[in-house]
Amino acid sequence: MSVFDFTSLSPDLILDGIESVGLRVDSGLLALNSYENRVYQFHDEQLQKYVTKFYRPQRWTHQQIQEEHDFSLELAAQELPVIAPLQFSGQSLFEYQGYPFAIYPCRGGRIFEVDNLDQLEWMGRFIGRIHAVSRQQKFSCRPSYHTDESLYQAREIIAQSGFVPDYLAQSFFVILDQVIEVAAQQYQPNELIRLHGDCHAGNILWTDNGPHFVDLDDSRMGPAIQDIWMMLSGDHQQQLLQLDTLIGGYEEFCSFDHQEFALIEALRTMRVVNYMAWLCKRWQDPAFPYSFPWFNTAKYWEEQVLMLKEQMSALQQPPLTLMP
Repeated sequence: MSVFDFTSLSPDLILDGIESVGLRVDSGLLALNSYENRVYQFHDEQLQKYVTKFYRPQRWTHQQIQEEHDFSLELAAQELPVIAPLQFSGQSLFEYQGYPFAIYPCRGGRIFEVDNLDQLEWMGRFIGRIHAVSRQQKFSCRPSYHTDESLYQAREIIAQSGFVPDYLAQSFFVILDQVIEVAAQQYQPNELIRLHGDCHAGNILWTDNGPHFVDLDDSRMGPAIQDIWMMLSGDHQQQLLQLDTLIGGYEEFCSFDHQEFALIEALRTMRVVNYMAWLCKRWQDPAFPYSFPWFNTAKYWEEQVLMLKEQMSALQQPPLTLMP
């Protein structure tokens, strides 16, 4: 368990860090929703709005953060709607008092409507364009989606945390181990490409000109379906319609291996197990008990047992298919 927290990240330190790259801050710092890092909006003397991200030390290496920046800048250079970090004197990643940080243009928008088929088709086209670029080379520093980290290591973090109540431990870990075994067997990707990695509605902002993508902090290598499945919602028939719409737009710009539909439930399992482990690992950060007051309660872990049973059922169902 990491012992780091953001206690020493004071407003003065943040302001000094921003001004160290040549920007003069002429406002207060408005904290934006972020748990892993610390993100603030501000404006300069010309009333130009910016967002600064101070990265959680010990999470990514500087080389891994820079690789994410370079990917964002590569996509932006292809006129894709990705909010890339600003460069000052040719540099996008900075460090102040031990904190790596970056500065972004501030771009607003409304939440992407996951049940809006027109928006889904638009999203499919943009993800297809992103993947057409991302396939051209691979990450050399950032990791891949793999079961060791997202399932087995996550399981150990949960077990070592001591948060699972004793009376639930046996039933929880029995179903957790069963789910991990099946998901690990099913996660057999044929191709890994550079991904956004966390492509859900909260990281997509919509304007009258269409979507733009924010927060590539979880970018890594993985199967293309990872950037698509989190936009699916509703029952089986609704998900089929949404998937058909997304892939229809996607394949206007990039081919898609329909065999990857069989990875969706394994990837969902990896996400939910890793999420439990993430909360365990970060619980000592004062922001987490404040933001997730329902975690570390008996009710929470009881609900996770039920969720894992439902996920086991989903893993045992035939995968989604667009074939007639």
